[in-house]
Amino acid sequence: MNISKVSSSQIEIIEKNNDYLSFYIKNNLVLSKIIGEFDSNLKEIENITNTKINLRGNLMIVRGDLNNRQSVVQIMDNLIAKFVNTNSIEKEDIKTIFDVTKMNRAEENPNSIYGDNDAIKTAKKIILPRSEKQKIYVDALKNHKIVMALGPAGTGKTFLAVAVAVTFLLEDKVKKIILSRPAVEAGENLGFLPGDMKDKIDPYLIPLYDSLYELLGYEKIQRKIEEGIIEIAPLAFMRGRTLKDSFVILDEAQNATFTQIKMFLTRLGNNSTMVINGDPSQVDLAKSKESGLYETTKILKDIKEIKTINFDHNDVMRHPLVSKIVKAYDDYKKKEPNGKS
Repeated sequence: MNISKVSSSQIEIIEKNNDYLSFYIKNNLVLSKIIGEFDSNLKEIENITNTKINLRGNLMIVRGDLNNRQSVVQIMDNLIAKFVNTNSIEKEDIKTIFDVTKMNRAEENPNSIYGDNDAIKTAKKIILPRSEKQKIYVDALKNHKIVMALGPAGTGKTFLAVAVAVTFLLEDKVKKIILSRPAVEAGENLGFLPGDMKDKIDPYLIPLYDSLYELLGYEKIQRKIEEGIIEIAPLAFMRGRTLKDSFVILDEAQNATFTQIKMFLTRLGNNSTMVINGDPSQVDLAKSKESGLYETTKILKDIKEIKTINFDHNDVMRHPLVSKIVKAYDDYKKKEPNGKS
């Protein structure tokens, strides 16, 4: 990275030599948000870059390995861009930016990983993709009629798809959002749950409700559900329909059979977008049934209008330990295909 080409107008490089690098952050409000409460963000940056940062007013003096010093500047630059776009900074952003800047360093790419074109603007918040793979996914969601996303939990498959669906609705690009999941038990039996069919199904749709509430708020979502503008239903309810002028998401698609996914895909109507998300490593189907998710991606791979995104443990955006857990399971499965030692 050429630090003389730092993209943010808020950063001014003061001095760089063999011992340290110093730079100035011009805006006090931006500075306070970047360093965090009790300098918590600053300490995290020191930790992951293996540097020592001294703050003197608005001046930062960074000591450490040359590449690590440059990483500090680019992290700061991207955090400023994140704050400018979303008016918020999250601790997880620091690790995400650090990982991406390591990949970009070989290309000497000084540009911010947070651009306004990547922003997903909803009523309650602005969402930005937090990795290169997420940026590719968001771009696919905006520009392809059918998107298939495979990968472990925590990679943003569902949340980003729901966020883009909400923006399409707010911008009148579609008239309806339809969210669906297979009604498959994971250690429970639907027959033992109390209530009518809706009461039995709703617990399996909670992640979809949660994403909607975070993006639009409880009252707006309830009103749009009552008006039929947002529909949340089990996959079986899609049969026989033509879904037009809609943004349609099938979540947990690893629990759908080949026939069910084919049925879902053939519901596509005019001016609609379909998203199929799933984690092939977490299939809850009965042993007599096989997941149709992976096979479907192979069958459709040569259709240019359909985009497939494959996430892995490197794309997990939850607690760092989750990524390690996913990788450990993947490594074990490669060594022991049958899951037996």
